[in-house]
Amino acid sequence: MAFDVSCFFWVVLFSAGCKVITSLDQMCIEKEANKTYNCENLGLSEIPDTLPNTTEFLEFSFNFLPTIHNGTFSRLMNLTFLDLTRCQINWIHEDTFQSHHQLNTLVLTGNPLIFMAETSLNGPKSLKHLFLIQTGISNLEFIPVHNLENLESLYLGSNHISSIKFPKDFPARNLKVLDFQNNAIHYLSREDMRSLEQATNLSLNFNGNDVKGIELGAFGSIVFQSLNFGGTLNLSVIFNGLQNSTTQSLWLGTFEDIDDEDISSATLKGLCEMSVESLNLQKHHFSDFSSTTFQCFTQIQELDLTATHLAGLPSGIKGLNLLKKLVLSVNHFDQLCQISAANFPSLTHLYVRGNVKKLHLGVGCLEKLGNLQTLDLSHNDIEASDCCNLQLRNLSHLQTLNLSHNELLGLQSQAFKECPRLELLDLAFTRLHINAPQSPFQNLHFLQVLNLTYCFLDTSNQHLLAGLPDLRHLNLKGNHFQDGTIMKTNLLQTVGSLEILILSSCGLLSIDQQAFHGLGKMSHVDLSHNSLTCDSIASVSHFKGIYLNLAANSINIIPPHLLPILSQQSTINFSHNPLDCTCSNIHFLTWYKENLHKLEGSEETTCANPPSLRGVKLSDVKLSCGITAIGVFFLTVFLLLFTILLFFAVKNLLRCKYRHI
Repeated sequence: MAFDVSCFFWVVLFSAGCKVITSLDQMCIEKEANKTYNCENLGLSEIPDTLPNTTEFLEFSFNFLPTIHNGTFSRLMNLTFLDLTRCQINWIHEDTFQSHHQLNTLVLTGNPLIFMAETSLNGPKSLKHLFLIQTGISNLEFIPVHNLENLESLYLGSNHISSIKFPKDFPARNLKVLDFQNNAIHYLSREDMRSLEQATNLSLNFNGNDVKGIELGAFGSIVFQSLNFGGTLNLSVIFNGLQNSTTQSLWLGTFEDIDDEDISSATLKGLCEMSVESLNLQKHHFSDFSSTTFQCFTQIQELDLTATHLAGLPSGIKGLNLLKKLVLSVNHFDQLCQISAANFPSLTHLYVRGNVKKLHLGVGCLEKLGNLQTLDLSHNDIEASDCCNLQLRNLSHLQTLNLSHNELLGLQSQAFKECPRLELLDLAFTRLHINAPQSPFQNLHFLQVLNLTYCFLDTSNQHLLAGLPDLRHLNLKGNHFQDGTIMKTNLLQTVGSLEILILSSCGLLSIDQQAFHGLGKMSHVDLSHNSLTCDSIASVSHFKGIYLNLAANSINIIPPHLLPILSQQSTINFSHNPLDCTCSNIHFLTWYKENLHKLEGSEETTCANPPSLRGVKLSDVKLSCGITAIGVFFLTVFLLLFTILLFFAVKNLLRCKYRHI
């Protein structure tokens, strides 16, 4: 009973006063002090007084500003970016932005504009990006042309525009992007295009307009960076209208819900009359697919045939010596050899991902591609018991290989001997069976990035990563370690050049203090989504200035001796941990508030204990962990009683002593 009374006394004596600091609600979220603010969807009808005059980047969408004038934003003279998406703006008056000389980007998307004054955009000296998407515009005369000399991109998508004829004095000299997607433009004349003749390397987007006619020569006097006619039902119209035109990229893909005409070899002959380097024909059907289909592709350097329902490419295709990049994703190949790789001797980038059928790699299907640098075979349900030397024969220049999201791959020692120059290898979500005691990667001396996410590896094999002297980025997410522990001696000891290490979701319970001591170049360590406690923080004690992710672990109390380790890091994430917000953790809580500039995910870094503070952000908690007034009173009473008891005890002791003399 005495013990219980004593405990009660000390609890009362040192009871902590816990409360949440309720700061003044500024409504807008500050992303960068005095510069960047998010005021989205707050029902505001004016600029809050809490926004500093120094604001440069303002997201103000989904508020209510039916009319804006020269006083609406006049206080924020340093604005460079202003997003007013869906603010129900109808009227933009004269000189609205006259004091915003640095305004670079103005977003007016989704506002039902009725009126824009001729001088409404006067003021900004370098307005480069203007968004007028879904604003109800039907005529380009609506757009004020004053002060648009430096405009580089103009977005006019999802309106009711039927003609692209700009006002006579529209300044197009610096225009690089002009977006008309999803309008009602069905015919393009030479007169329409004349106002754009000053532009060079223009990217022009007519996606979703179903252009039905182009006047011959309309595109002949301008050199384009890209032309997009996606969703056009009859591609013959496009090829006929683009005769003698020059564009780096031509996008002619379609969409699943469009019932367009099949592409014939005769249709594609239009390519012979124009200059194109990159061509996209995704999701089209071919009516007569043969080697003659490609007879006008001789200048093509990039070709995208994604989802074009191909089961194979014909052999004997000639004239594709310039083709560098080929995309054959989401098709119906049974085996990789069916792409007839020998047709493309200069190919450097090949993408065959997401094949509709299970793809078999075959043997030597790509051996004629001696110049191949990038190969993406992901999401193909590939399965091979002995990978990958036979399958990747003669790919000695390969630098990037993606085999992620496939089935079981068996890897022997030096499994990638045919690709000694690999710099990036992605095997994520592909179950690996290592059939040799030595590393399957040991000859990859140039490898810098290795992704082994959820590969079900035997992490007890200390030689698994041997022979990778230049490895800088290693992702082991989802691979479990024996007994949930990374021991002092482990598979990481052989990769001393690592800079980025990801060990999230590895079921870790603890990490030995010496586990990472061979890694002296680290800048990023991700240990999130494990079950680590504060004891494992000591394993990063020798790192300085790193990004450390400890989110979603089992950390509750961090003792004072670990705080210097945290202080020497650049960025730390403690979110989604069961953190203790009592006086037992007062040293960490104090450190946390003093180092908010180092902390990531502070909105999700909340208390788990005590119950009264559960869910409260650590930055909003204030503890009083000294002796309270009540504690002082009880301490005084206790000392008085103790003194009295001691006095009588001594008196009785002396009385008994002298009684026996």
